[in-house]
Amino acid sequence: MSYVYKVMDSPIGKLKLVASGSKLSAILWEDDKPNRVRLGAMREDENSPILIETKRQLNEYFAGKRNRFELELDFVGTEFQRKVWEALLTIPYGETRSYGEIATQIGNTKAVRAVGAANGRNPISIIAPCHRVIGASGDLTGFAGGLRAKKILLTLEIGNTSHTAV
Repeated sequence: MSYVYKVMDSPIGKLKLVASGSKLSAILWEDDKPNRVRLGAMREDENSPILIETKRQLNEYFAGKRNRFELELDFVGTEFQRKVWEALLTIPYGETRSYGEIATQIGNTKAVRAVGAANGRNPISIIAPCHRVIGASGDLTGFAGGLRAKKILLTLEIGNTSHTAV
C-alpha cells in the first residue's frame, strides 16, 4: 500500500497527515515514536484531496467551529485495535470515557490494559479522539502527543475555546 503525507501547523505542534488513496490513515505527532504507528513508505503530497480536506476540518476544529469530523478513515491494525479505535469514534465531543468504559463497550470488561495499549497506538489521533480517554480516577493519563496536547484538546472541547496554530 502506498501512503502520501502533508505536514500542518496546529496549536499542539506540527501534525503529519497521512493518507492511503482517498482515506485518512494517520495523524502523527511531531515527536512521535518511530514505531508507534507502522505504515509503509510514504511520499509528500501537498495536493492530496483527502489531506487538504483533513487539514481544513482540523483547522475548523481548532478554531472551535467543528465538533465532528466527516472523513473516510483507514485504520491499519489488529481486529482488537480496530474495535477500540471504532469505539473512540463514539465518544461525544466534550465528553470523556475511562479505559474500563471502552473495554465494556467493546464487550471485553477485563481488557482494560489492552484497551490502553490500543489507545496508545491509535493512528488517527484527534479524529479518533483518544485524548477523550482518561484514567478511572479522572486523571489525564499517557497520550502519544503528550499530556500538554491532551489537556489543550480537552480544554478546547469542554470550554469550546478556539486555539490557533503556534
